[in-house]
Amino acid sequence: WGTGSDIELRTVDVHIRRLRKAIEMDGAKDPIRTVRSAGYALEN
Repeated sequence: WGTGSDIELRTVDVHIRRLRKAIEMDGAKDPIRTVRSAGYALEN
């Protein structure tokens, strides 16, 4: 995003939480796995 961008520290976490909620509401299994000290991964 470069300097001067107004990005919150937890932006990705917020989007992941929203994705998980949408997936749950659809009745599907959550394919998003949290990888400690790295981020997130998608599972098959």
